[in-house]
Amino acid sequence: MENSSREQHYKNFKSLLTDLGEDPSRDGLHKTPSRVVESLEYLTSGYKEDVNALLRSALFDVDYQDMVIVRDIEVYSLCEHHVLPFYGRCHVGYIPRNKVVGLSKLPRVVDIFARRLQVQERLTHQISTAIKEALDPIGVGVVVEAYHLCMMMRGVGKQNSFTMTSSMQGSFQNIETRTEFLSLIRSNKP
Repeated sequence: MENSSREQHYKNFKSLLTDLGEDPSRDGLHKTPSRVVESLEYLTSGYKEDVNALLRSALFDVDYQDMVIVRDIEVYSLCEHHVLPFYGRCHVGYIPRNKVVGLSKLPRVVDIFARRLQVQERLTHQISTAIKEALDPIGVGVVVEAYHLCMMMRGVGKQNSFTMTSSMQGSFQNIETRTEFLSLIRSNKP
């Protein structure tokens, strides 16, 4: 971000603190505007990353069609409605057609999309679609389970509810493949 833009954001947040009834010059808040701007830059850094380039940088030829799963990927994002965090886990699986991708790229794909203002449903679909487009797998499945602070801290105030979303494409739309995937992501950890 340019310095002039960053300075304007700093001023805007400082003004917001004043509008909320705070004194932005007091000791505890003096550096808060710059910390918030830096934090938001990081938490929305996914807009600046190219998912396709990331995935295509680590493709490997294979001659098998065995399911690949990376589960329990930590997810931290901001809801686009209230700019409050939602967090949880993501499980990604696919059946390769001719290519696999380096395993570390799958959590990075999750992070790229999570580091944008989001809704969980879109996040889940974007992860699935990016993998489908880059790898052309036989099928891909993504499940996201998350707690939403916008539901917990405000609004309905439901502390123990969490949201599950899934995106199943290709062979993962078949009941047998879907059942195998869901069973594997629910199984006990090794």
